[in-house]
Amino acid sequence: MTQNSTPVNNPVGSAMVVGGGIAGMQSAIDLANSGYYVYLLEKSFAIGGMMAQLDKTFPTNDCTM
Repeated sequence: MTQNSTPVNNPVGSAMVVGGGIAGMQSAIDLANSGYYVYLLEKSFAIGGMMAQLDKTFPTNDCTM
């Protein structure tokens, strides 16, 4: 998908993205850049999905194992 260099003034339509993880956030950004009005739904109190928990998985920030 190519990135739109100029903002779109008139939305093409609307789209709903379910899930605020990495893929959901990127999808929402791509759709918004393409001219869609985006609704991002997330069941948790914060977005980020599993990425928000990486500090618990790798508390020393050492992912090399």
